Amino acid sequence: MTLSASITSSEESNLRNWLGEEAAKLGFDQLRITDTDLGLANERLQQWLAEGRHGEMEYMERHAELRSNPQLLVPGTLRVICVSMSYVLPDGDFDREWQRLNEPTQAVVSLYARGRDYHKVLRQRLQDFAKTIETKIGKFGYRVFTDSAPLMEVELARKAGLGWRGKHTLLLNRHYGSMFFLGEILVDMPLPLDEEQEEHCGTCQACMEVCPTQAITAPYQLDARRCISYLTIENPGEIPIEFRRAMGNRIYGCDDCQLICPWNKFAKRTQLSDFAERHGLGHASLLQLWSWTKTEFDQRHEGSAIRRIGYVRWRRNLAVAMGNALASPNLDDSEKVLLRNALHSTLSEADPLVAEHIQWALSDSV
Repeated sequence: MTLSASITSSEESNLRNWLGEEAAKLGFDQLRITDTDLGLANERLQQWLAEGRHGEMEYMERHAELRSNPQLLVPGTLRVICVSMSYVLPDGDFDREWQRLNEPTQAVVSLYARGRDYHKVLRQRLQDFAKTIETKIGKFGYRVFTDSAPLMEVELARKAGLGWRGKHTLLLNRHYGSMFFLGEILVDMPLPLDEEQEEHCGTCQACMEVCPTQAITAPYQLDARRCISYLTIENPGEIPIEFRRAMGNRIYGCDDCQLICPWNKFAKRTQLSDFAERHGLGHASLLQLWSWTKTEFDQRHEGSAIRRIGYVRWRRNLAVAMGNALASPNLDDSEKVLLRNALHSTLSEADPLVAEHIQWALSDSV
């Protein structure tokens, strides 16, 4: 490490300003710096895990100790450089997103997942950023992360001042809303710290009230086992019957608590082509996506976060959405015939998990 502990306050200020400028050149919207002390966050995590609210995400329990102490994850870490990057497209229309939720034959994919895999986008830019810093100050110890390691990203970002925790537990910012990705560089330099932000949710409970499955059980309390994002992405098995109707036509993730949030009126639009919509995921029908073979799924989702769930979960989610469409009073008979035929034609060769959801979709819609 070449950064001296005796660096002057003027030099610290110049370096801090330079970091922000370089981050902006790489497409990051915000940069803030914090230390590794997560305070009471670990206790809250342990309680959440003890209550089983993480569902099948056993990796959270397995690496809980690392999550609570970045210095255990990367020994020698003194500071965490936290950055954010918006993913809302310039033509993003939240009113249209709400409208699609009421169109039963349409497939709704969470906004963040319609473009290139954010892990790949942010990780490469964070690596480039770290190399740029090395060019400026010389060699130093670092590791980059973006939702890729046992690290309490949202808590670190909150502590760094990128925003505050909303009642839906996501990070919120008065100027950027909540629709942004987070990334971190753990460094062994004693960089100057930034201040936390004040909370600005007030008495608003819109996110809690709109949640289709009531997964936000109290302000700042999320039961992942009820969350549609968890059910469609992280959950490896059957989707509990009690939540299937509430899923509607959401086949990958759920944006409701963010779409309803007043602060997302200020969500910054991204100019990065990486997050541009792929394969019509913002206006595809259920039947279009159901027609994809496994090979087509793998090819079309190459470089996408969606590919991680695999073809079986993809079909499972679609089957539930198709069942919900069949149960909708807004569909005419010809549309229902097409949906039933599509489900019936694949039932005999379907994976057992998918087959169970197809059978539910057909039996509940007769």
